[in-house]
Amino acid sequence: MGDAGEFHSVCPTICTPLQLSAVKLAELHSDLKIQEKDELGWKKLKAEGLDEDGEKEAKLRRNLHVIMAKYGMNGKKDAQIADSNYIKDGSESDVLDDPRLEKLWSKAKTSGKFSEDELDKLWREFKHHKEKIHDYNLLLETVSRTEEIHKNVINPSEENVVKEELLHSKHRELKDKLRSINQGFERLRKVSHQGYDTTSEFEEPRVIDLWDMAKSANFTEKELESFREELKHFEAKVEKHQHYQKQLEISHQKLKHIEGMGDKDHLNRNREKYTMLEEKTKELGYKVKKHLQDLSGRISKGLQHNEL
Repeated sequence: MGDAGEFHSVCPTICTPLQLSAVKLAELHSDLKIQEKDELGWKKLKAEGLDEDGEKEAKLRRNLHVIMAKYGMNGKKDAQIADSNYIKDGSESDVLDDPRLEKLWSKAKTSGKFSEDELDKLWREFKHHKEKIHDYNLLLETVSRTEEIHKNVINPSEENVVKEELLHSKHRELKDKLRSINQGFERLRKVSHQGYDTTSEFEEPRVIDLWDMAKSANFTEKELESFREELKHFEAKVEKHQHYQKQLEISHQKLKHIEGMGDKDHLNRNREKYTMLEEKTKELGYKVKKHLQDLSGRISKGLQHNEL
């Protein structure tokens, strides 16, 4: 697979002018590690004569395009999703790119229903929702492009039948993403108007999303209970990752400050701490993304089973 294989050699030359924050660079590293692992898995499948319809390869290419857009590596200036995850100095340093979301956020912010911590949490939910829309639009663009090529083919062949099946699979994926976006928006609307429910089981946006979708999937009561327990473990993992992300950002700021002071011993000690935090953040980022991938895959299977 040419694109993904070339990615690692291309990356350093593109990453440098982007001036990504320490946290974003660690995130990019985790995304690339997942992509690389998936690519190795795909190569094994291909060697065994599986993935004849090319569905896995198409998904890998699509994921690569998502990564490149996410970190502003696709040549589009406005493509990169903003760096900030938290509210800084009481004002958000990002635009939500959706009038409905901006209106909801503005109401929630001035409603007096939320503490500062709750507003921080709500802001993360809004950002997560924006990323889901971004992801959906990327997939939609890919599907539209493929359909356009498909329409222009004059002679129907076996290969085109395979491509048609691929399109059906992409449409299914689009349907899942759209369902998740609609559920997510309804949740944001409810929370923005009513405030947080103190009895709510989960706090992390991705976990809330997964739980909402799991309840719509074709799981037995026992399977759903087991999934709920796994989500609790996943949320703890996400919180640990977020803690390290914050520590990495603080360490990065401190390192920049010390670099200008000329104290070599102090600088080396802080560099060591920064490197340790960076490695830990990358490692946890990878584990979170891999776990999320596994959980999403299980839900997707359950949702597809519903439609059969």
